[in-house]
Formats: sequence, C-alpha cells, structure tokens
Amino acid sequence: MSALLLRHGRFGTAVRDVLLDGGRVTAVADDLTAGAPGLPRLPRGLEVVDLGGATLLPGLTDAHVHLEQWAAARRRIDVSAARSAAEAAALVAAAVRAASPAEGAVVMGHGYRDALWPSPPDAALLDEALPGVPVVVAGADLHSAWCSTPAVRRYGVSSPAGVVREQEVMDLLARVGAAEEAVLDGWVLEAAAAAAARGVTAVVDFEYGDLVATWTRRAALLPGGPPLRVRTAVWVDRLEPTIAAGLRSGDPLPGVEDPVAAERLRVGPLKVFTDGSLGTRTAFCTHAYPGVSGPEAHGLLRTPLPELEGLLRRASSAGLDLAVHAIGDRAVRVALDGFAAAGAPGRIEHAQQVHPEDLPRFAELGVVASVQPRHAVDDRDAADEHWSGATGWAFPYRALVDAGAQVVLGSDAPVAALDPWDGIASAVHRSLDDRAAWHPEQHLDLDVALAAASGGRRAVRVGDPADLVVVAEPPAAVLARKGAAGLRTTEVLGTLVAGRWTYRTAPLG
Repeated sequence: MSALLLRHGRFGTAVRDVLLDGGRVTAVADDLTAGAPGLPRLPRGLEVVDLGGATLLPGLTDAHVHLEQWAAARRRIDVSAARSAAEAAALVAAAVRAASPAEGAVVMGHGYRDALWPSPPDAALLDEALPGVPVVVAGADLHSAWCSTPAVRRYGVSSPAGVVREQEVMDLLARVGAAEEAVLDGWVLEAAAAAAARGVTAVVDFEYGDLVATWTRRAALLPGGPPLRVRTAVWVDRLEPTIAAGLRSGDPLPGVEDPVAAERLRVGPLKVFTDGSLGTRTAFCTHAYPGVSGPEAHGLLRTPLPELEGLLRRASSAGLDLAVHAIGDRAVRVALDGFAAAGAPGRIEHAQQVHPEDLPRFAELGVVASVQPRHAVDDRDAADEHWSGATGWAFPYRALVDAGAQVVLGSDAPVAALDPWDGIASAVHRSLDDRAAWHPEQHLDLDVALAAASGGRRAVRVGDPADLVVVAEPPAAVLARKGAAGLRTTEVLGTLVAGRWTYRTAPLG
C-alpha cells in the first residue's frame, strides 16, 4: 500500500499537511516536506496531492442502510410526492405508460406515505389505473407494501386488499425485487460508488437476507472490493448458522481472498425487531393511536422481552454485536430492558420516541442511539397526527446527547437518501420547507452532528484510520452562509478509505 501526502489541507483556520501510510494517518504538521527535526522521513514512491486549502474531515459513516433496497429503489417509480392513494396510483400509471415495460413484468414503485392520506391504499385503485398489471409499491419505511390484484395472486399476498405489513413485506420485497445476481450486484456497487462520492467511507448494511454470502460474492467483482467499508448485519434466522460458522462481529467475511476487500468487508451485528414503524402505526407506544382500538391500538410488539433477552444473551456470548430496532417509546423501553437483562451493550436502531425517564439509561447501559435525522423532518406531520401529546419526546436527539448517550447518524436508505450531508442538515435544523423548525430544542450543534456522522471522530488525528473526506469549504462556513440547505449540497472533492482514493475529482488531480 503506497503512502500518500496530502498537502495544504484546511483544519478550521489552520492549513496543514497530512501523511497517510499503511492505511492510517501517520503525521500531521504545517509542512511535512521541510525536513525539520521531529518530522518523519517521507517514504519513497510517495504520492503527493495538493488540496489547495480544501477542508479535510474524518470520513462519514452511514450507520443504517439497506443497500439492495436502496439500489433497487433508485430504479423504481417514485410516488413519495403523492398525497392520496389515487395520486400514487396515477403516478405509477403515468410512469408505466411512458416506459412501456415488458408484458407480464412486475411494476415496482416506492415511497408512499399513507399516514395522512384521506383513505387507505387498496388493490382496486391500482387495478383501475393499470388493469391486469402486477404492481407492487413499497412504503417509504419498508414496513408496508401495496399490491394490485394480479400481484396479490402471483405472490400469494395474505390481504385481498393488497396491503401487507412488517415481516410479510420483507419476504415479499425479497421475492419481487429479486433481480439476477449479476444485475443486482452491479446496482449495489453503483450505489456504493455514489455514496463514496458524498464522502461515505463506511456503512452498516441491514439488508434482509444472508449478507455474509452476498458480500463475499460481491468482493470478487472489483479489485479491492467495494468503495466502502461494509458491516453485514446478521438476521435472527441466520443467528445459529453464523454462530456455527464461528463468525464474530468484526471478523473478515470468510472466503474473501483479496486483502483490501477482506479489510473492508466485516461481520456486523445481530438485528432484532421489537416493533414496527410510525408510518404503519405499528411502532409500540405508550399513547394509543387516534381512532385505533383493539390489541394493536398502541402498535405492535414483535419480540417480547423474554424472547429478546434470550436472543441478546445468545448472540453476545458468541461474540456478536447487538442492534435492536425500536421506534415507539414502549419498544425502546423493552429494548433497554433487554440489554439490561442480558448484561450486554449494543445499539438501538431508530429510537424515534424515547420517554424522558429512559434517556439516561442509554449511557448507563452502554447503548448507542443509532438515529436517522431525515425521518424527523419527513414524519413531523405524521407524528403530530398519530403521536399527539407525545411529540415532546419524539426524535429526541439533543436530549439523548445531553443525557450522555453516544449518538450515531444514518439514513435508513431507501427510507431516506444515502447522503450523510442530508442527515447532518436535518439534525442541525428540523425543517425542509418554509415552516419553523419542528421541536427545535432537539437540534444538534454542527460539531456534534459531524462527529455523530463520523463514528465519533471529531478531527483528523495521528493513528486514526485514513478514512477521510475532502470538501470544498468548511461545513461551519457553509451553514453560516447558506443554512441547512447549503449543507445538503456540500461539495465533496475526494474520499479515501484506508488511504486509498474511492472518489476523486479533477481539482485533486
């Protein structure tokens, strides 16, 4: 691995040189070419790149993605702007008329949000818009899907009305979206390259399926593997096979021969669901959902505490990290109780609603809050409607930080775009339009948001992995001049993983 000298990189108000060697930052000084006493000798064969005063930051991590779904969603019909089921059906029909898909092909849409629609989606609307055509539209949160009658029949969907939720959705999308391996792998690697172009150096992939096998296969497709570090989640149905294979979190994926790819591809955490989502009104909450009665009035508890404790104990004793999906405040409490009972730290994925009494428990138990700030601005109206009276502890980012919790940021792509700058902007200012920020008391300061998007790294320091991003301007200057909208369009000039360029623009040679 050749060494790389980055000259004239901006660190706040200072401009300094950085030496990268052996995949790590080995020196930072005002002028590493000066040969002054105390400075390291520059190795032979050194590549030198002048950053010209561009800002150098720690590389960005997306702590929660579904890479296959994100890659596929980039090619599906976008219905996210629809304000009703009829509008969504019309968007799908218009796209089909424009594209003329092959006869019998399944039409895939993505992104509907029905929490505020005047009436629920129904197969009949898709049948009327596209008679005889199999259509499957994934909900924005991936916890629901809406099918036409031909799709209901083709895939054996349980609901004649065509709307399914939770586990059935994941099984359905895995079947419907199953492209040929070579095609899907190409889509995923293209999406990974796009993420690298936004400064992403690492992701945790929570895609449904056998990710160890999937990413082992992909490792051979590019020299050095993908342009990102990838941690592969282990689903509950893969827990025992993973343990039997002797795999622990942090291990290289078995069978990956390329040493660079082996360094980038590692086993990640066990993934367990405790509840559903706000969008499907299945997040498990203290407050009942307005107008909902019966056993699911407070949402859905998918994994009761005794079962959760057993899974966490089993996985942690085998050396696997732990990631528990919990959105509603009651689900978050169950998750925290599970970590406490198992005597193991881990992560809570989403933590969209946290009762104030539970805030200090994150730090006490060593539980990381893995959150997706774009959800707060996308779901503010749905939260006001369905979590009325409890929005004071919804998406409580500042409260978690103030309580001592470690917070990491992600996108949950394709629920939101795989773009860390969008998440950072949403964390520092909770509004996407001209309306006032929603619960601005939960804003994060920019330096806190940047660290949360960088795996906790706040600066480029000697000894750190050489996972770095070069941006045209300091983020603080962009925020001061252009606001959160400016942060979303941050210009990325280059990205490095272990000292190797994964994205590089013309200004960097």
